[in-house]
Amino acid sequence: MLMKNQKGFTLIELVVVIGILAILAAFVFALLDPLTQFQKSDDGKRKFDLAQVQRALEQYYQDYGRYPKSNGSYQILDSGGSAVAWGSTTSLWQRYLSLLPNDPLYPSRRYVYYVDTTGQKYWIYASLERGTKDPNVCTSGGSGKCSSLTSNGISSGACGQTCNFGVSSPNVTP
Repeated sequence: MLMKNQKGFTLIELVVVIGILAILAAFVFALLDPLTQFQKSDDGKRKFDLAQVQRALEQYYQDYGRYPKSNGSYQILDSGGSAVAWGSTTSLWQRYLSLLPNDPLYPSRRYVYYVDTTGQKYWIYASLERGTKDPNVCTSGGSGKCSSLTSNGISSGACGQTCNFGVSSPNVTP
Protein backbone atom coordinates (compact mmCIF):
# COMPACT_ATOMS: atom_id res chain seq x y z
CA MET A 1 0.00 0.00 0.00
CA LEU A 2 1.37 3.35 -1.03
CA MET A 3 1.15 6.33 1.31
CA LYS A 4 0.23 9.66 -0.11
CA ASN A 5 2.32 12.71 0.72
CA GLN A 6 0.61 14.30 3.70
CA LYS A 7 1.18 17.94 4.51
CA GLY A 8 1.36 19.22 8.06
CA PHE A 9 3.41 19.04 11.23
CA THR A 10 4.03 16.08 13.41
CA LEU A 11 3.27 16.23 17.10
CA ILE A 12 6.99 16.28 17.91
CA GLU A 13 7.55 19.29 15.65
CA LEU A 14 4.69 21.19 17.28
CA VAL A 15 5.96 20.45 20.79
CA VAL A 16 9.47 21.64 19.86
CA VAL A 17 8.17 24.90 18.34
CA ILE A 18 5.91 25.59 21.33
CA GLY A 19 8.83 24.90 23.69
CA ILE A 20 11.08 27.33 21.82
CA LEU A 21 8.36 30.01 21.85
CA ALA A 22 7.81 29.51 25.59
CA ILE A 23 11.54 29.93 26.27
CA LEU A 24 11.64 33.12 24.17
CA ALA A 25 8.52 34.49 25.89
CA ALA A 26 9.99 33.79 29.33
CA PHE A 27 13.23 35.52 28.33
CA VAL A 28 11.39 38.62 27.02
CA PHE A 29 9.17 38.71 30.12
CA ALA A 30 12.21 38.54 32.40
CA LEU A 31 13.98 41.18 30.35
CA LEU A 32 11.08 43.64 30.58
CA ASP A 33 10.36 42.91 34.27
CA PRO A 34 6.88 44.43 34.44
CA LEU A 35 6.88 44.81 38.24
CA THR A 36 9.94 47.05 38.07
CA GLN A 37 8.33 49.01 35.23
CA PHE A 38 5.23 49.63 37.38
CA GLN A 39 7.43 50.70 40.29
CA LYS A 40 9.36 53.08 38.02
CA SER A 41 6.08 54.53 36.79
CA ASP A 42 4.78 55.10 40.33
CA ASP A 43 8.10 56.60 41.42
CA GLY A 44 8.07 58.91 38.39
CA LYS A 45 4.60 60.10 39.39
CA ARG A 46 5.80 60.75 42.94
CA LYS A 47 8.70 62.85 41.69
CA PHE A 48 6.42 64.76 39.33
CA ASP A 49 3.83 65.34 42.09
CA LEU A 50 6.41 66.68 44.52
CA ALA A 51 7.89 68.94 41.83
CA GLN A 52 4.39 70.34 41.15
CA VAL A 53 3.76 70.98 44.85
CA GLN A 54 7.22 72.53 45.12
CA ARG A 55 6.41 74.99 42.31
CA ALA A 56 3.06 75.83 43.94
CA LEU A 57 4.76 76.42 47.31
CA GLU A 58 7.27 78.77 45.72
CA GLN A 59 4.43 80.76 44.12
CA TYR A 60 2.67 80.84 47.48
CA TYR A 61 5.88 82.12 49.06
CA GLN A 62 6.12 84.90 46.46
CA ASP A 63 2.59 86.02 47.41
CA TYR A 64 2.79 85.73 51.21
CA GLY A 65 6.50 85.81 52.13
CA ARG A 66 6.24 82.48 53.95
CA TYR A 67 5.28 78.88 53.24
CA PRO A 68 1.94 77.49 54.44
CA LYS A 69 1.88 75.92 57.89
CA SER A 70 1.73 72.17 58.51
CA ASN A 71 0.01 70.11 61.17
CA GLY A 72 0.98 67.06 63.20
CA SER A 73 -0.31 64.81 60.39
CA TYR A 74 2.15 66.45 57.98
CA GLN A 75 -0.54 68.10 55.91
CA ILE A 76 -0.56 71.61 54.50
CA LEU A 77 -2.85 74.01 56.36
CA ASP A 78 -4.95 76.52 54.47
CA SER A 79 -5.16 80.18 55.48
CA GLY A 80 -7.96 79.33 57.95
CA GLY A 81 -5.82 76.69 59.68
CA SER A 82 -7.69 73.71 58.22
CA ALA A 83 -5.73 70.72 56.94
CA VAL A 84 -5.73 70.23 53.19
CA ALA A 85 -5.99 66.53 52.47
CA TRP A 86 -3.59 65.11 49.92
CA GLY A 87 -5.58 64.29 46.79
CA SER A 88 -8.13 67.07 47.30
CA THR A 89 -8.92 70.50 45.97
CA THR A 90 -9.23 73.54 48.17
CA SER A 91 -9.66 77.25 47.70
CA LEU A 92 -6.06 77.79 48.91
CA TRP A 93 -4.68 75.72 46.06
CA GLN A 94 -7.02 76.80 43.23
CA ARG A 95 -4.70 79.68 42.52
CA TYR A 96 -1.53 77.56 42.54
CA LEU A 97 -2.53 73.98 41.87
CA SER A 98 -5.94 72.61 40.89
CA LEU A 99 -5.45 69.40 42.89
CA LEU A 100 -3.08 68.67 45.73
CA PRO A 101 -1.72 65.31 44.49
CA ASN A 102 -1.70 62.09 46.47
CA ASP A 103 0.69 59.13 46.44
CA PRO A 104 -0.28 56.52 43.81
CA LEU A 105 -0.45 53.83 46.54
CA TYR A 106 -2.36 55.90 49.12
CA PRO A 107 -3.16 55.02 51.92
CA SER A 108 -0.28 52.57 52.32
CA ARG A 109 2.10 55.31 51.17
CA ARG A 110 1.63 59.04 51.57
CA TYR A 111 3.36 62.36 51.14
CA VAL A 112 4.67 64.25 54.15
CA TYR A 113 4.85 68.06 54.34
CA TYR A 114 6.75 69.82 57.10
CA VAL A 115 7.48 73.53 57.52
CA ASP A 116 9.61 75.12 60.23
CA THR A 117 8.08 77.52 62.75
CA THR A 118 9.31 80.60 60.85
CA GLY A 119 7.60 79.53 57.62
CA GLN A 120 10.86 80.04 55.75
CA LYS A 121 11.82 76.39 55.15
CA TYR A 122 9.83 73.36 54.09
CA TRP A 123 10.39 69.71 53.27
CA ILE A 124 8.16 67.28 51.37
CA TYR A 125 8.91 63.57 51.57
CA ALA A 126 7.76 60.45 49.74
CA SER A 127 8.62 56.78 49.75
CA LEU A 128 9.98 55.51 46.43
CA GLU A 129 9.13 51.86 45.78
CA ARG A 130 12.46 51.07 44.17
CA GLY A 131 14.32 52.36 47.23
CA THR A 132 18.08 52.42 46.86
CA LYS A 133 17.83 51.31 43.22
CA ASP A 134 16.58 54.78 42.30
CA PRO A 135 19.37 57.30 41.56
CA ASN A 136 17.44 60.14 43.27
CA VAL A 137 16.88 58.42 46.60
CA CYS A 138 18.21 60.10 49.75
CA THR A 139 21.47 58.45 50.72
CA SER A 140 22.86 60.76 53.39
CA GLY A 141 20.52 59.68 56.19
CA GLY A 142 21.63 56.08 56.47
CA SER A 143 19.28 53.18 55.77
CA GLY A 144 18.15 55.02 52.65
CA LYS A 145 16.18 57.64 54.56
CA CYS A 146 16.49 61.41 54.18
CA SER A 147 18.81 62.90 56.80
CA SER A 148 16.57 65.92 57.50
CA LEU A 149 13.80 63.63 58.84
CA THR A 150 15.54 63.18 62.17
CA SER A 151 16.48 66.83 62.57
CA ASN A 152 12.84 67.78 61.90
CA GLY A 153 11.53 65.20 64.37
CA ILE A 154 9.78 63.12 61.70
CA SER A 155 9.77 59.34 61.94
CA SER A 156 11.22 57.61 58.90
CA GLY A 157 7.94 55.69 58.50
CA ALA A 158 5.75 58.80 58.28
CA CYS A 159 5.44 58.17 54.53
CA GLY A 160 3.88 54.77 55.19
CA GLN A 161 7.24 53.19 54.34
CA THR A 162 10.72 54.66 54.71
CA CYS A 163 10.74 58.30 53.56
CA ASN A 164 13.58 58.01 51.07
CA PHE A 165 12.93 60.87 48.63
CA GLY A 166 12.41 64.52 49.34
CA VAL A 167 12.25 68.01 47.94
CA SER A 168 12.62 71.18 49.93
CA SER A 169 12.71 74.94 49.85
CA PRO A 170 15.78 76.30 48.05
CA ASN A 171 17.52 77.29 51.32
CA VAL A 172 17.76 73.71 52.73
CA THR A 173 18.36 70.18 51.47
CA PRO A 174 16.02 67.21 51.86
